[in-house]
Formats: sequence, structure tokens, C-alpha cells
Amino acid sequence: MSSPQQEDRNPAVDAAEENAFFPSPYSLSQYTAPKTDFDGAAYPNAYKGGKWKVLMIATQERYMMMQNGKFFSTGNHPVETLLPMLHMDLAGFEIDIATPSGDPVKLEMWAFPQEDEAIKAIYEKHRAQMKAPKKLTDVVKDLDAGNYIGVFIPGGHGVMNGIPFNEDVKKALFWAMNHDRHVISLCHGPAGLLAASMGEEKDDFLFRGYEMCVFPDSLDTGANIDIGYIPGPMPWLVGERLVELGAKVVNSGITGQVCNDRRLLTGDSPLASNRLGKLVAETLLAEVAAL
Repeated sequence: MSSPQQEDRNPAVDAAEENAFFPSPYSLSQYTAPKTDFDGAAYPNAYKGGKWKVLMIATQERYMMMQNGKFFSTGNHPVETLLPMLHMDLAGFEIDIATPSGDPVKLEMWAFPQEDEAIKAIYEKHRAQMKAPKKLTDVVKDLDAGNYIGVFIPGGHGVMNGIPFNEDVKKALFWAMNHDRHVISLCHGPAGLLAASMGEEKDDFLFRGYEMCVFPDSLDTGANIDIGYIPGPMPWLVGERLVELGAKVVNSGITGQVCNDRRLLTGDSPLASNRLGKLVAETLLAEVAAL
């Protein structure tokens, strides 16, 4: 039986910032869990070469201004970040973490699965790097030197802050696609793909015609407001922007769906984190085996 507090659909006050809010207790009871669906993973052909790595571009921003002037206290979603990382790690790939200016990664710690030992372990392994990530401006000066086999943009509403409008993200995406590398994202993370359209004509969008999974706009304009997950209408909608540029969003709900179109690997929500992680690990291992 749920408690009265868990039935509270009012966004919770974040006292660290004026007019800022966390998701409501009710929404957290619906959207978060103490454990993920990770049930182990075995990669007998795990990469041991030590050369190829994954570049993870994370958000350094905490607060997103909604249309009503309220702040949503957000960041990268920990499950959407750490569970794919876990699969990459188990598959033998080192992960370089970068933020636009090298400031610490912001995680939505209210969604951290506190009883999931595997997630806690991968977080501890990368905690220091998340507190002192690489500066993306420096990384993109010589992406070839990084030996990156993929670029990973994890989800969470916080990705919508800055990353879709960042020139260095744009450089990393163009480099990845022009060098036959993989681009990986899920949930709100595909907002970062919009960086590949800045200053370009609509017909020149790097991911025009690509199929992808994205968190449904219908939830951000409906249920997420109704249950107090977000404190007001979104400043803009990820799926809408991507479709306007010619992307093909293939999901309408959140079922854990993933999509692999050429070298773009995407998932629809936190529910896709485990499945996407497995897909990424298997895809990257097949890639290095063919090199």
C-alpha cells in the first residue's frame, strides 16, 4: 500500500535554487525502482586490445527553465547513463567522459537505483571521472587521437540544456559519422543530435532520414505534467524538433524499444537501458573484430 507521501503529485521543492523542483513523490514511485532489469551479461569475446574507446558526452547543467518560469532540477538519468556504460565496460571498452566545459557531470540522483549493486559498482568505477571529466573543447581538437569507436550521449532531460546547441558536440557527431563510428543515445539524449543541424540547412541535417527511438513528446506534454514529474510545460520538445529536421521517430510509447539504423543506436526510455547496452556491446565487439 502506498503512503500518503507517495500519492503526492506536487513537484518537490529543490531548496538549492529559487523556484526549482524535483519530480513529485508519486511520479518517482511510478518511474523509478531500487533495482534495474540488469540480469548479468557475458561477453566471452570481450575486447582486450586496449585501443578502442567510447566517448561519452554528458551534461554539466542542473536546471532547465520551463515555459512557466519554474526550474526543473534535472541532469543525466543515472540508469540511462550507467547501465549502457556497464555493458560497454563488461565488453572491454574504456569510456572517456567529457562535458562541454569540463565541469562535473550532473546526475538525477533521485532516480539512482540504490539497491542495484552492479550499477553502484560501475558508478564507483567512474565517479572520479564524472567529478573531473574531460573538456569537450579539448577532446574535439584531435578526435582521431582518442581512438573512439563510438560517441555516447546518455539521456535525462538535462541533455536539453546546452548540448543540442554546442559546436563541439556538432564536431564530435560529424567526426563520428564521417569516420564510420557509432553514435549511441536514448530517451531525451537524442536531443544532442540536434547539434548536427546548427548553421545547416534543414535538408543537410546529419541524421535526416534516420530511424530512431526518442522519449515520446506526448508524455512530456501530458502525463509528466499531470503526475508532477516535471513542474510545467517543456521549453521545447525533442521529438518534434528531430522530426522537423527529417528524422523518423519509430516509437510512440516507452516499452524498452531500441533501434539500430546504420551506425545510430537508440532507445526509447530508461526501460531501454539494458537492452540498448547489450546491443551496443555486441555491435562494438563485432566492429572491432572486423577491423
